[in-house]
Amino acid sequence: MHSGGLNLGMAGNESNPIALTVGNFDGVHNGHAALVHRCRKVVGIDGKVVVLSFNPHPMMVLNPEQAPTPIEPIGVRVDRLKAMGADEVVVLEPTPELLAMSAQEFVDFVIDSYRPRVIVEGHDFRFGKRRAGTPTALKEFASLRGVEVQIVPGVEVALTDQSIVKASSTMTRWLIAHGRVRDAGFVLGRPHELIGTVVQGAQLGRQIGFRTANLKTDSMLPCDGVYGAVVMLPDGTEMGGAVNVGTRPTVNGTDRRAEVHVFDGDGHPWMPTDDFPEYGWAITVKLIGWVRDQMKFASVDVLSQQLGRDVMRAKGTVESMLVARV
Repeated sequence: MHSGGLNLGMAGNESNPIALTVGNFDGVHNGHAALVHRCRKVVGIDGKVVVLSFNPHPMMVLNPEQAPTPIEPIGVRVDRLKAMGADEVVVLEPTPELLAMSAQEFVDFVIDSYRPRVIVEGHDFRFGKRRAGTPTALKEFASLRGVEVQIVPGVEVALTDQSIVKASSTMTRWLIAHGRVRDAGFVLGRPHELIGTVVQGAQLGRQIGFRTANLKTDSMLPCDGVYGAVVMLPDGTEMGGAVNVGTRPTVNGTDRRAEVHVFDGDGHPWMPTDDFPEYGWAITVKLIGWVRDQMKFASVDVLSQQLGRDVMRAKGTVESMLVARV
């Protein structure tokens, strides 16, 4: 964590210059990829790409009730940014002191702390107290210190309804919240993933022939409903999955949860081997597409029949995604 002290040891030089970008980077979507890739382009393979990522979101300090839901936990964000090409990801704690800095004070803080040759930001970048700083102001303040600024245009993405949107964390959250997980995947550049561990549930699924893994995750859940998914097991094996998100009204459930029924390529239930732990194992659920809304059925038997149809629809959703990849 970095909360405001200087970090002069990171200073770059002419042989290994630093390109830096700062923001929230929640979700690490296609727009963020454009920033990281531009950083790498301007400093080359011998340079260093540094990402400053606020966590938690500054709104958690300024106005917690208005703070957005995190798309993924910070550890996942850091890993994604490094996989994308960042050499170092510095987690900036949005302290009141840091958020009280004027736009120019913030630019000076970043330059004094990390000594970048180039700062790369998006067209909508805002910074400093009351978000008063703009890309134009960033260029002015940085030029006074001999630091170049490059502004990257927004990345446009086509959604399934033919609309064109700018890739952003806000758009990603909206799409996930409305169950449009396929469109969220277009913005992210990959399926939205529920990353977590398998925990014990009510074990009702196994009683009606649809054993499910109950997922404990800090990833953002989509709206209540059933989704097709690709499930990655701890050994890297990928299986199909039908994910139910909601309160399970047919059995009078009250807590909102995500549970996934894992199946093989033929749609048959996947059963863990005897040496596989029943709970506590890591799981990644890649949401591929919406199957249906949550609903309350007249009985558990009717629910069981519907689950059979859900699995086949989820299987078709996953297969169509795999075909589209080819």
